[in-house]
Amino acid sequence: MHPDDLLGLKDDMIAFIAGNGLRTVNAYVPEDVPSVMFEEHGPDAWKDFVEHAKATNVAFVTMSEVVLEKQDIEMLIERTRVHRFPDEAGQDLDDAQYLLQHIGKTGYLQIGFAYNGIMFLYETATDWYDRYQQWMEAVADLGSIVLDDSDED
Repeated sequence: MHPDDLLGLKDDMIAFIAGNGLRTVNAYVPEDVPSVMFEEHGPDAWKDFVEHAKATNVAFVTMSEVVLEKQDIEMLIERTRVHRFPDEAGQDLDDAQYLLQHIGKTGYLQIGFAYNGIMFLYETATDWYDRYQQWMEAVADLGSIVLDDSDED
């Protein structure tokens, strides 16, 4: 089952973390921090992750979420218009229509804990959030293309 809103899962996580005697700190761990990604899968894999955190005697677990907002989609549409020709915009408009259905929903959750100088992370995302991320990366890639108009004669 792939829910399209992870808010219920977030609430379950907070309750389970507290039930294991740990606190939750709102914090996102970026990619440039030394980390290990938890790779167990399944609907309750995050519970195993929290139990690993408890076994290390940490006091808290970090938690981050992404809730889709209308401004996020509007920004992507605007950046896409700047970098694409009008006849290439069809797929982007389809993506925008698809994502508009998910405004206000939680699409990404990250929990983590620090142990011996390394962050251990568990992440989960909805299908629509993955599509949103792909669109953001495509727009970023378009923005980084540099055209060289100089003559090489």
